[in-house]
Amino acid sequence: MAGFIDATVQDIDNRLQELKGEEDRLRAARAALVGEASRRGSGRPSAAETKTAKPAATRRRTSGRTPGRPRGRRAGNTRSAQALELVRSRPGITIPEIASAMKIEPNYLYRVMPKLTSDGLISRDGQGWHPAGSSAPEASAA
Repeated sequence: MAGFIDATVQDIDNRLQELKGEEDRLRAARAALVGEASRRGSGRPSAAETKTAKPAATRRRTSGRTPGRPRGRRAGNTRSAQALELVRSRPGITIPEIASAMKIEPNYLYRVMPKLTSDGLISRDGQGWHPAGSSAPEASAA
């Protein structure tokens, strides 16, 4: 009998926790709709609220990846290598041209290109990018 009561109390506590998370999400959604600032400052529930809202039975691992390795990342900086190759083959190329050649959005390259510059692999001259060590046509004419 005591085991039944303990299990029932635990079930109730779990359900109350789920409802608390749901209440927080609904209040944030309401605040976003009527233009009020929520308690947290944004309409999104915190990661802790999101995690506690799902019962343990519905949480599952979606891939067999190992912990510590970011999801969806490839080893070898593939995009960086592609961008570097384009700069080497077409000195003076701009970010929109690189993005078009790689068939990606240019906003990603605005993070990649400065990293390649800090690694000493490329340099920037105006809007164009050049392999490191080579001089831009304007610089050699001056």
